[in-house]
Amino acid sequence: YDIAESLISLDYTTDTSELVLFMAQRKLEVVGIRREGVVVGYVERQGLGDGRCGDHMTDFHPSQVVLDSMPLADVVLRLNEFPRLFVSIFGGVGGIVTRSDLQKPPVRMWLFGLITLIEMRMTRMIEESAVADGWRQHLSAARLAKAESLMAERIRRNQDLGLLDCLQFSDKCQIVARNKDLRQKTRYQSRRRLEDDAKKLER
Repeated sequence: YDIAESLISLDYTTDTSELVLFMAQRKLEVVGIRREGVVVGYVERQGLGDGRCGDHMTDFHPSQVVLDSMPLADVVLRLNEFPRLFVSIFGGVGGIVTRSDLQKPPVRMWLFGLITLIEMRMTRMIEESAVADGWRQHLSAARLAKAESLMAERIRRNQDLGLLDCLQFSDKCQIVARNKDLRQKTRYQSRRRLEDDAKKLER
């Protein structure tokens, strides 16, 4: 993974007092636990008690361990179920992915690409179904005025674009949501549900 970090691990016999200091110095919340050279579980800094770190080990949940070849989309969905995932490399756990890793540039690039594809799909749907710019009725006068202003500026710069190309993502979502024929070409039957999910994509 481009977003995974190496999972630092210690032997299960390590004293927890040493482990707490080690994790604090490196600002780690989770470390792997080794037994006979193999990472077999993990511990979290929060809640560590006395004794050996192996006494506080949590076993890997099968659904929490993923292959390093798992698609990013599947990783994102899996992180909705678990706060962290452990990456299996060459048959053993060697990496970790947390929700904070979703802020990394590769994820933002992937998400931007995904939203761009959604917007392209909506644009094509509107173009193929609209007659004489019939989609205008689904937007407020203020939103249309903003798009027309943008189109005028682009024309001034010799950019050959139509009004539909000057709409924002939210405008296109609104058109599809409010046009029953268009909405039926999506997975959404409810206008409200489509509008709610569009707002989530905007955020």
